[in-house]
Amino acid sequence: MKSKLITLSIFLVILSSLTGYAQNREKVQWISFEQLEDSLKIKPKKVLISFYADWCVYCKKMDRVVFTKPDIVKKLSEEYYVVKMNVETKDTIVFGGSIFTNKNHLTSRSPIHDIPILLASRKNRPLSLPATIIMDETFKVDKRFFTYMSPKRLLQVL
Repeated sequence: MKSKLITLSIFLVILSSLTGYAQNREKVQWISFEQLEDSLKIKPKKVLISFYADWCVYCKKMDRVVFTKPDIVKKLSEEYYVVKMNVETKDTIVFGGSIFTNKNHLTSRSPIHDIPILLASRKNRPLSLPATIIMDETFKVDKRFFTYMSPKRLLQVL
Protein backbone atom coordinates (compact mmCIF):
# COMPACT_ATOMS: atom_id res chain seq x y z
CA MET A 1 0.00 0.00 0.00
CA LYS A 2 2.84 2.37 0.90
CA SER A 3 4.54 1.79 -2.46
CA LYS A 4 1.29 2.58 -4.29
CA LEU A 5 1.03 5.89 -2.42
CA ILE A 6 4.63 6.77 -3.30
CA THR A 7 4.02 5.89 -6.96
CA LEU A 8 0.83 7.93 -6.97
CA SER A 9 2.63 10.88 -5.36
CA ILE A 10 5.40 10.78 -7.97
CA PHE A 11 2.82 10.55 -10.74
CA LEU A 12 0.94 13.59 -9.39
CA VAL A 13 4.15 15.64 -9.13
CA ILE A 14 5.05 14.82 -12.73
CA LEU A 15 1.52 15.52 -13.92
CA SER A 16 1.37 18.89 -12.15
CA SER A 17 4.72 19.95 -13.63
CA LEU A 18 3.55 19.00 -17.13
CA THR A 19 0.30 20.87 -16.64
CA GLY A 20 2.23 23.92 -15.49
CA TYR A 21 4.47 23.68 -18.55
CA ALA A 22 1.51 23.48 -20.92
CA GLN A 23 -0.20 26.44 -19.26
CA ASN A 24 2.95 28.58 -19.40
CA ARG A 25 3.44 28.14 -23.14
CA GLU A 26 2.77 31.37 -24.93
CA LYS A 27 -0.16 31.49 -27.30
CA VAL A 28 -1.58 34.01 -29.70
CA GLN A 29 -4.42 35.93 -28.07
CA TRP A 30 -7.13 35.79 -30.74
CA ILE A 31 -9.93 38.35 -30.68
CA SER A 32 -13.33 38.48 -32.39
CA PHE A 33 -14.35 40.95 -35.10
CA GLU A 34 -16.48 42.77 -32.53
CA GLN A 35 -13.46 43.14 -30.23
CA LEU A 36 -11.37 44.21 -33.21
CA GLU A 37 -13.72 47.04 -34.07
CA ASP A 38 -13.58 48.37 -30.50
CA SER A 39 -9.78 47.98 -30.36
CA LEU A 40 -9.21 49.79 -33.66
CA LYS A 41 -11.22 52.76 -32.38
CA ILE A 42 -9.07 52.99 -29.25
CA LYS A 43 -5.64 52.26 -30.75
CA PRO A 44 -5.11 51.64 -34.49
CA LYS A 45 -2.71 48.74 -35.22
CA LYS A 46 -2.04 46.38 -38.07
CA VAL A 47 -4.38 43.38 -38.25
CA LEU A 48 -3.71 39.75 -39.06
CA ILE A 49 -6.73 37.62 -39.87
CA SER A 50 -6.36 33.86 -40.05
CA PHE A 51 -9.17 32.12 -41.91
CA TYR A 52 -9.52 28.38 -41.27
CA ALA A 53 -11.95 25.48 -41.40
CA ASP A 54 -12.26 22.55 -39.00
CA TRP A 55 -11.37 20.09 -41.79
CA CYS A 56 -8.21 22.00 -42.88
CA VAL A 57 -5.09 20.03 -41.93
CA TYR A 58 -2.67 22.87 -42.71
CA CYS A 59 -4.77 25.30 -40.66
CA LYS A 60 -4.37 23.00 -37.67
CA LYS A 61 -0.65 22.70 -38.38
CA MET A 62 -0.31 26.50 -38.34
CA ASP A 63 -2.08 26.59 -34.96
CA ARG A 64 0.20 23.90 -33.58
CA VAL A 65 3.53 24.80 -35.19
CA VAL A 66 3.45 28.49 -36.13
CA PHE A 67 1.14 30.35 -33.74
CA THR A 68 2.87 28.84 -30.69
CA LYS A 69 6.40 30.07 -31.47
CA PRO A 70 7.45 32.64 -28.84
CA ASP A 71 8.93 35.07 -31.39
CA ILE A 72 5.74 35.01 -33.45
CA VAL A 73 3.51 35.34 -30.39
CA LYS A 74 5.60 38.31 -29.21
CA LYS A 75 5.59 40.07 -32.60
CA LEU A 76 1.85 39.59 -33.05
CA SER A 77 0.97 40.70 -29.52
CA GLU A 78 3.09 43.85 -29.78
CA GLU A 79 2.31 45.00 -33.31
CA TYR A 80 -0.97 43.41 -34.45
CA TYR A 81 -4.54 42.67 -33.56
CA VAL A 82 -5.11 39.02 -34.48
CA VAL A 83 -8.45 37.55 -35.49
CA LYS A 84 -9.12 33.90 -36.22
CA MET A 85 -12.27 32.97 -38.09
CA ASN A 86 -13.82 29.71 -39.18
CA VAL A 87 -14.92 30.34 -42.79
CA GLU A 88 -17.93 28.07 -42.29
CA THR A 89 -19.28 29.78 -39.16
CA LYS A 90 -23.01 30.43 -39.05
CA ASP A 91 -22.57 33.42 -36.73
CA THR A 92 -23.91 36.83 -37.63
CA ILE A 93 -21.14 39.38 -37.24
CA VAL A 94 -21.70 43.12 -37.01
CA PHE A 95 -18.63 45.08 -38.05
CA GLY A 96 -18.18 48.61 -39.33
CA GLY A 97 -21.92 49.24 -39.25
CA SER A 98 -22.60 46.27 -41.57
CA ILE A 99 -24.09 42.86 -40.88
CA PHE A 100 -22.23 39.80 -42.22
CA THR A 101 -23.75 36.32 -42.34
CA ASN A 102 -23.25 32.92 -43.92
CA LYS A 103 -26.05 33.04 -46.46
CA ASN A 104 -25.42 29.54 -47.80
CA HIS A 105 -25.25 27.59 -44.54
CA LEU A 106 -28.58 25.89 -45.26
CA THR A 107 -28.00 25.13 -48.93
CA SER A 108 -24.32 24.26 -49.30
CA ARG A 109 -22.12 21.45 -47.97
CA SER A 110 -19.22 23.86 -47.52
CA PRO A 111 -20.82 27.25 -46.95
CA ILE A 112 -18.50 30.23 -46.70
CA HIS A 113 -19.28 33.25 -44.54
CA ASP A 114 -19.50 36.74 -46.09
CA ILE A 115 -16.35 38.03 -44.37
CA PRO A 116 -13.87 35.56 -45.90
CA ILE A 117 -15.62 36.00 -49.24
CA LEU A 118 -15.07 39.74 -48.94
CA LEU A 119 -11.48 39.67 -47.63
CA ALA A 120 -9.99 36.45 -48.99
CA SER A 121 -11.56 35.94 -52.40
CA ARG A 122 -9.56 35.93 -55.61
CA LYS A 123 -11.00 36.42 -59.05
CA ASN A 124 -11.86 33.13 -60.79
CA ARG A 125 -10.27 31.05 -58.03
CA PRO A 126 -11.85 29.21 -55.12
CA LEU A 127 -10.99 30.20 -51.56
CA SER A 128 -8.07 28.12 -50.35
CA LEU A 129 -7.06 27.59 -46.77
CA PRO A 130 -5.29 28.49 -44.66
CA ALA A 131 -5.76 32.09 -45.72
CA THR A 132 -3.86 34.81 -43.90
CA ILE A 133 -4.79 38.42 -44.48
CA ILE A 134 -2.62 41.28 -43.25
CA MET A 135 -4.17 44.73 -43.03
CA ASP A 136 -2.65 48.10 -42.28
CA GLU A 137 -3.67 50.43 -39.43
CA THR A 138 -6.52 51.84 -41.52
CA PHE A 139 -7.95 48.34 -42.07
CA LYS A 140 -6.98 48.16 -45.74
CA VAL A 141 -5.70 44.84 -47.06
CA ASP A 142 -1.92 44.95 -47.38
CA LYS A 143 -1.07 41.29 -48.14
CA ARG A 144 -2.89 38.00 -48.72
CA PHE A 145 -1.50 34.50 -48.42
CA PHE A 146 -3.34 31.31 -49.34
CA THR A 147 -1.03 28.62 -48.08
CA TYR A 148 0.64 27.19 -45.01
CA MET A 149 3.39 29.48 -43.82
CA SER A 150 6.27 28.16 -41.75
CA PRO A 151 7.28 30.13 -38.66
CA LYS A 152 10.25 31.55 -40.57
CA ARG A 153 8.06 32.64 -43.50
CA LEU A 154 5.43 34.24 -41.28
CA LEU A 155 8.11 36.21 -39.43
CA GLN A 156 9.43 37.47 -42.78
CA VAL A 157 5.93 38.55 -43.76
CA LEU A 158 5.30 40.30 -40.45
